[in-house]
Amino acid sequence: MPARWLLERRLSDSSQRLKHLRTELAVADEQLLVLTDAADEARLRALVSETPLAEREHRQARRHADAMVRHRARLVDAIAQLQRTQDELLDELLLGT
Repeated sequence: MPARWLLERRLSDSSQRLKHLRTELAVADEQLLVLTDAADEARLRALVSETPLAEREHRQARRHADAMVRHRARLVDAIAQLQRTQDELLDELLLGT
């Protein structure tokens, strides 16, 4: 089993990383709202105007929103994995005492 100081260091590092990821997730959530609204507005403009340019703008706005959805999902997965790692480190720390 790793030394206690090493476990504490890894726990501290994961805690800092988790804090950073949660901040990044909050930003992604805000950006997703903006991008989704923009895609919805572009969709309505494309429906009303029925022009190729409006349709292209809608597809581009939708691609940006979809990319943010994927980025957000990766952040959520990373947070979940880091939380599992922290739980494992805490278990190791408690079992080692």
